[in-house]
Amino acid sequence: MKGDVFKVLVPLGQILATPGALEALEERNLRPDHYLARHAIGDWGDVCEEDARLNDQALKNGERILSAYRLDDSEKIWIITEADRSATTLLLPEEY
Repeated sequence: MKGDVFKVLVPLGQILATPGALEALEERNLRPDHYLARHAIGDWGDVCEEDARLNDQALKNGERILSAYRLDDSEKIWIITEADRSATTLLLPEEY
């Protein structure tokens, strides 16, 4: 990825994270910026086809955007950007 240029599709606003999400990333020695970058360029991760379609529409009509990424076989992290693009939150599904 170094040197690659990607177009940011999703303004992230203020970046927030729940304690559970931070702990899950830290336990696996993973960086949140990797997942935030994927989210920002429109890589929705492991969402179903319908959610991916809704995210693509949300880019145009200003609705909430949800991405989901597998950290490993046992844990998934969600990233949600609010409809007004004021904030993006990293959280575990059970913290929603």
